Amino acid sequence: MASRLKSGLNQVMLDQETVVEQVVTAVLARGHVLLEGLPGLGKTELCKALARLLALPFRRIQFTPDLLPGDITGTYVLEGESRRDFVFREGPLFASLVLADEINRSSPKTQSALLEAMQERSVTVLGQTRPLPDPFFVLATQNPIELEGTYPLPEAQLDRFLFRILVPPVGAKTLRTLLTTRVRGAPPAQEPVLDAEGLSRLFAAVDRVHLPGPVADFIGRLVEASDPRQPSAPEPVRRFVRFGASPRAALALAAAGRARALLEGRPNVGFDDVVAAAPAALNHRLVLAYEASLEKVTAPDVVRELLKATPEVPRG
Repeated sequence: MASRLKSGLNQVMLDQETVVEQVVTAVLARGHVLLEGLPGLGKTELCKALARLLALPFRRIQFTPDLLPGDITGTYVLEGESRRDFVFREGPLFASLVLADEINRSSPKTQSALLEAMQERSVTVLGQTRPLPDPFFVLATQNPIELEGTYPLPEAQLDRFLFRILVPPVGAKTLRTLLTTRVRGAPPAQEPVLDAEGLSRLFAAVDRVHLPGPVADFIGRLVEASDPRQPSAPEPVRRFVRFGASPRAALALAAAGRARALLEGRPNVGFDDVVAAAPAALNHRLVLAYEASLEKVTAPDVVRELLKATPEVPRG
């Protein structure tokens, strides 16, 4: 079933197998995803295709500077004729798959309305907490180069995303395929490959994947070494990182490792699963120092050095 999901998404995102695999891994791990890339690379189409293939209720929120928290969570409205009363109207967050398009264009106040939804799978309006649908995913997009009129996501919110996936530009071969196979760029029509029951079975299968002790130890040492204050931190981390990854990063690596092992048809999480998931799970959780911008060092650069310096099995 998961392979059919990947195949369907690959029909929408041409020649972006790595991006598709990371998105499917995040879905099986029940995590939220931040897609970062230039406009026109198919990020929005990918999210819509995912909702179609999973047959999940889908809502799209276009984030703008004037968007208010109540616009996404919902609010109370006065209804009735003879007896008027306040009735709660659900906002677009009440869907299983929510696309937060250009999330960094909205104010921090509105962005913070997503925090409870992403962490607790619920929203609180006027003191009353309401559960969100199960499953619930947020797929957010942002443009990394257009900074005017945008608000950088706070670290607490970034930490709620299981993955930050960097969507690379496409080449001439991919563009030729796009131009010759799609009229006006429209993706092919697709039928659902999973229903709610099938998705629940996949979630249960992911939970049954075993995380061996040595792999869990590797995850712990990897996250610890991302903190420049720790003795195990390699030189690039001590030079270019102000704050390392949180314990939530370790949970993300474990969940993503289980999901990737299932996709590979294995009952146990391996070191390779953690190494494959680490770039997308860690690159948004490292707070870089000023020296990194001076020397044009990025978070993915630091994660690569971190993986090189952290052995799978402790030395000595």
